[in-house]
Amino acid sequence: MTPDEFRKYAHELVEWMAGYFENVDKYPVKSKVKPGEIFDRIPGRPPENPEPFEQLMKDFEEIIMPGITHWQSPNFFAYFPANSSPPSVLAEMITATLGAQCMNWETSPAAAELEEKMMIWLRDLTGLPDDMEGVIHDSASTGTLAALLAAREKATNFLINNDGFSSAPVLRVYCSEQAHSSVEKAVKISGIGKTNLVKIPVRNDYSMNPVKLDNAVSDDIKKGYRPCCVIATVGTTGTTAVDPVRAIGEICRRNDIWLHIDAAMAGTALILPEYRWMIDGKEYIDSFLFNPHKWMFTNFDCTAFFIRDAGQLIKTFEILPEYLKTRTRGQVNDYRDWGIPLGRRFRALKLWSVIRSYGTGELQNRIRKHIKYASDLKDMILAEKDFQILAPVVINVVCFRYKPENYNEAELNKLNEQLNHSLNDSGKIYLSHTSLGGKYTLRMVTGQTNVTFGHVKEAWELIKSRARELKA
Repeated sequence: MTPDEFRKYAHELVEWMAGYFENVDKYPVKSKVKPGEIFDRIPGRPPENPEPFEQLMKDFEEIIMPGITHWQSPNFFAYFPANSSPPSVLAEMITATLGAQCMNWETSPAAAELEEKMMIWLRDLTGLPDDMEGVIHDSASTGTLAALLAAREKATNFLINNDGFSSAPVLRVYCSEQAHSSVEKAVKISGIGKTNLVKIPVRNDYSMNPVKLDNAVSDDIKKGYRPCCVIATVGTTGTTAVDPVRAIGEICRRNDIWLHIDAAMAGTALILPEYRWMIDGKEYIDSFLFNPHKWMFTNFDCTAFFIRDAGQLIKTFEILPEYLKTRTRGQVNDYRDWGIPLGRRFRALKLWSVIRSYGTGELQNRIRKHIKYASDLKDMILAEKDFQILAPVVINVVCFRYKPENYNEAELNKLNEQLNHSLNDSGKIYLSHTSLGGKYTLRMVTGQTNVTFGHVKEAWELIKSRARELKA
């Protein structure tokens, strides 16, 4: 492709992208293709000769787009959002053009120093302690694994990194029953093992019960185990329940246990001073993460990871062969030593673009609106006698179910599952579900970049009508 061809196609592509942003709400939110349908339309062999970009775009529209679920639609209320925005996309275009490999300072000085500054901005915006330092990871799963590996090495004085598990004590990790699946994955990958993950019962609001945690830690110490790490959640995936950081932190401090906080979704709400109560006890936190790529309008992937003692992280991951030695070693942050991968993308640029383009005031305004939409949705649900709220609405996730009279629990579960499938198959909205106390629970998340209360209200009217049609 010549420079002139690139200019031509790039202009056309930007027009397509702008049109997509303008019209994304007109697409069916959830793809209606069947498994294997896209795969079967793609040739079995790659082309031997060059193909024009026009043909590529034609195939993209005809083959790929029908199989896309539109996460940027304001009618996407499922899971947690994976938000994007025009400022973020523009920065990603620059990042792709530069093609920088940002493994250490010398391979991309600007990337390293911008990342360092963006982590300071985010730390201060969210009210985290001033002595915490940050790095950008690709996902919360990676961040949690990095934290657990650092906790493992601290608990064993770096024995496992050097000698493996042969002479190591039995390590124990603790999380709530509502913790994200990435915690169990991290325990498996770290070699600590699933059987050494202790899932602590939750209270009525689905947050970790600190009394149960204290008892579990005491029991393990009596058995000769070594409590290694507590992974608390600020904003659980199911309901956005907030584990009590201070009470958990006091237990950790008393027993020399690493405290990691997974705030993947809810961490963005910390830019609002009125939500800083979620990290009361922040002085006990050893590591903390949240995802700007969820609710801060910065497209995937971008996880902000903070740690109180970066030296622990570096000592866990640092490997220095001759070909990676640089003259600036020790003067700068070489972020390849702050996590698992050697290769790193220039993720800080899109974060810089988003924060500068919106400003902190507008970011706060949007987050407050999303939280208000969830509160208003809760009120609309409570006004209907045949619907039921199933968990406290802490931030912007509403958990509810359809509950007409004369249905037993098994029948209600089946009815709500049918309702969920009916709504999603309509293409008009997209919801996901969870299970709370054995109840099939619909989850509606009001956090998409361009969602308005009008979208929320239309979705609620559709939910009511579909539910009552199913009952009839």
